[in-house]
Amino acid sequence: MKTNKYTPKPVNTDDVVFPDELKDLSELLSRNVHDNWALSRFREGWSYGPMRNDVLKQHPCLVDYDELPENEKEYDRKTALETLKTILKLGYCIQKP
Repeated sequence: MKTNKYTPKPVNTDDVVFPDELKDLSELLSRNVHDNWALSRFREGWSYGPMRNDVLKQHPCLVDYDELPENEKEYDRKTALETLKTILKLGYCIQKP
């Protein structure tokens, strides 16, 4: 049996202060994260189902972002927020034109 030696090493963003003016962008990205995930599943033949069923390729989160349970939205928000914080940590500026 092969042992897994992988150790995740994400950029540490604990010290990044997230500017208030990026909160709207973070929510837009959260919606986009969900839409990209859903589009990928649809392309793989998945459809909506009230319970996740890997055999039938059904998933209860294949709905509009606004219809997601709050815990699922938080998953997408964390992805978006960490992406934005990483961009800032690496020294990039995010500016609205």
